[in-house]
Amino acid sequence: MKITGIETLRADAGWRTFSFLKVTTDSGITGWSEYNEGFGSAGLSQVIEALAPLVIGRDPRRFEQVVSTLQVLTRQSPGGLTQQAIAAIENALLDITGKDLGVPVYALFGGPVRERIPVYWSHAGTYRVRNSAMMGVPELRSYDDLARLGEEIRHRGYKALKTNMLPMVDGRLASFTPGFGRTPGWPELNWDAANVRAAAETVAALRVGAGPDIGLMLDINFHFKTEGFRRIADAVAPYDLTWLEVDVLDPASLALIRDRAPCPLASCETLCHRRDFKPYFEAYAMDVAIVDVIWNGLAESLKIAAMAEVYEINVAPHNFYGHLCSAISAHFSAVVPNFRIMETDVDSIPWRDEFVTAVPLIEHGEMVLPSGPGWGIDINEAAVRARPPRT
Repeated sequence: MKITGIETLRADAGWRTFSFLKVTTDSGITGWSEYNEGFGSAGLSQVIEALAPLVIGRDPRRFEQVVSTLQVLTRQSPGGLTQQAIAAIENALLDITGKDLGVPVYALFGGPVRERIPVYWSHAGTYRVRNSAMMGVPELRSYDDLARLGEEIRHRGYKALKTNMLPMVDGRLASFTPGFGRTPGWPELNWDAANVRAAAETVAALRVGAGPDIGLMLDINFHFKTEGFRRIADAVAPYDLTWLEVDVLDPASLALIRDRAPCPLASCETLCHRRDFKPYFEAYAMDVAIVDVIWNGLAESLKIAAMAEVYEINVAPHNFYGHLCSAISAHFSAVVPNFRIMETDVDSIPWRDEFVTAVPLIEHGEMVLPSGPGWGIDINEAAVRARPPRT
């Protein structure tokens, strides 16, 4: 079997774009992967297309050889967009290999440790504050509204949720994203009494609505420096967080935060390849390592998880994309022994389901592992092409 073509496709997903990679073969088998270029990865499609000639004519079932070759040929610019492009190719080749053998991808890596994947509702409230009109749901305006969402999540059977800081601005809830340069506070990234209070009030509202037994996480991304992260950790201590999620590019600083935080710490979602994770593991810088299977590729992600196991660290996939990404992340979650819980976006644009041939099934806060060959779901190419991305 030989690879005959590689094509990138993009579709309108409301406030973002969903991107897909299609790899065709001379046997008639098509492999799919989903990738994301709207999270600081502008130009990723062009990088994939630039690597395509290096892959055409190769046997997709020898995915480790293909990936190793691409890494050697891009050795002078590793990580970042290069790794994400290789990951997108790798994931599509895994889909082809599973389909060729008539087995799910997880069967290629020893079979599942678990067939039902615990998931948490991510961005709880965040999208309903910013994008409710696109989603066709009522806007969240107050902490009382946020508490009612927490109650809804509990009633729908989810056992855990994650939110972001939602301060009150001019009498209504608003986003807080200075670490991404979208709200005031950048580039200094300083904390003050108002945003510390907002962090506490956000998780307090969700705790009231969701109740005492729901796992509650707060993701504050890159929004502060070390002193601010520590101050937020102290402020949310009364609300019994499952974890506080932060992004820090210095392992020693992250270890300092973990050492003094009154709750578990999760981090590393933006890292690519084992070499990036290594100094964080050696510093014992986090309680849960967040691994982006879409950025790293499934095979590489499993190697990262194996490294984490040596340091007694559990892993959780970073997954806030479309349904195919959820399926790919579910295969990762099924295989690794040191799995914690899987992220998933429940809130999205109404037409997200159109892009796939089967929507992942979630029952009682658990995703049922797909059992079909490859990823177990395919892309509805006609639906993707019918919704070109917005400019």
